Amino acid sequence: MAEKTYKSDLTDSEKLLMAIIRVGEQYKRVVSSVFRKYGLSFPQYNILRVLNASDNKQTKTTTVSRIMLVPPANMTGLAKRLEKNGYIIRKSDPNDERATILEITEKGLETLRKIENDKDICVKDMLEGFTEKEIGDLLYNIKRLLKKS
Repeated sequence: MAEKTYKSDLTDSEKLLMAIIRVGEQYKRVVSSVFRKYGLSFPQYNILRVLNASDNKQTKTTTVSRIMLVPPANMTGLAKRLEKNGYIIRKSDPNDERATILEITEKGLETLRKIENDKDICVKDMLEGFTEKEIGDLLYNIKRLLKKS
């Protein structure tokens, strides 16, 4: 048995917040392996999800950036790679020449459909043993934490 050489000096409150971060990182790592099978990174997948949920399957780059909490400068590179691979189309906003609109393509929609089952299996595995009520309670309390920040 390995000798324990470290004793955490974190309070329970800090341990809770660190555990939330670790779960988020674990989720991102697990589902990113699914997205890579389809040639997508985690942020690229999220762009497709935002566009899929948007009116007419399209929205401004700045809107996607705000929803995803990604700096606009990072969005440009992500969008260019998605366009190069045929997942989205980038076009000028007819109402504002400074703005760019992103629109998901049929290839992007089909890829989301293919990913869905694999992603759902990952989520189910991570939450195995939790009841719907426990999941709802955790979500409620984490949202309470988010409102404070």
